[in-house]
Amino acid sequence: MTEPISTVWLRPTRPPRTSGLTRDQIVAATVELLDAQGLDALSMRKLGARLNAGATSLYWYVANKHELLELALDEMWGLVEMPEPESREWREVFTTFAYSLRTTLRTHPWAATLLGRLPSIGPNALALTDRMRRSCLRAGFAGQDVYLAAGVLMSFILGQILPEMSYRRDAGGEIDHDAIRASVDRLAADYPQLRADYRDTVPADPEVARALAFDFGLVCVLDGLAARLGLPPTGGLGLAHTEHPGTDRTTNPDRLPRNDTQRHTAQRG
Repeated sequence: MTEPISTVWLRPTRPPRTSGLTRDQIVAATVELLDAQGLDALSMRKLGARLNAGATSLYWYVANKHELLELALDEMWGLVEMPEPESREWREVFTTFAYSLRTTLRTHPWAATLLGRLPSIGPNALALTDRMRRSCLRAGFAGQDVYLAAGVLMSFILGQILPEMSYRRDAGGEIDHDAIRASVDRLAADYPQLRADYRDTVPADPEVARALAFDFGLVCVLDGLAARLGLPPTGGLGLAHTEHPGTDRTTNPDRLPRNDTQRHTAQRG
């Protein structure tokens, strides 16, 4: 018989000790530390100091740093918005989830590096997985296709966000887009049309460029899933149609300049 993996979720939750410190407080402080200093800075000693408690007191709740990160990762999943599938059309559910996950990972970039390294099997992650499953069923997917369709959506979201997070981490913070543009301008001297396209079609504001790329890609993914079900295209359903509390209005395509290939992603109706 296969043994279960080692995970904090299979260990009974211990009651608070006389010190009054709770697991919820530990998780909240962990997220704050990760947001402020990043994954490499996390240690039981630093966390204990942040909580004005000894590191040994933390081991009453978690066996090691691995379990601490499992708790923090599930806390991140709890921040992701996703409507109940029975109350919304499946494409709207997918769209809300996609933009909310993008916003959440950009706000908590340490979580992006944990995806694939730690299992997402906590209560918040499982609740989202079940909502996605029910949404896929309501859309018309069946059997293994339910999870393949959900996987396609997740692959798109992570494919957009992980390179950005890696670049930011390696660059030590903000990306110098002006320097990149100057380099491309020099290196592409033998390709004048390519250089002109890069200057003329890529928005100067990188936030605008990323928002447009995400919206265009999401519409394409939704159109592909709809086609798989024999349904018509989405008709431009994307961020311009669906907003949630985590949406940044400054990157809403309704507020952005559009070229001819991008206009349909924000078209209403």
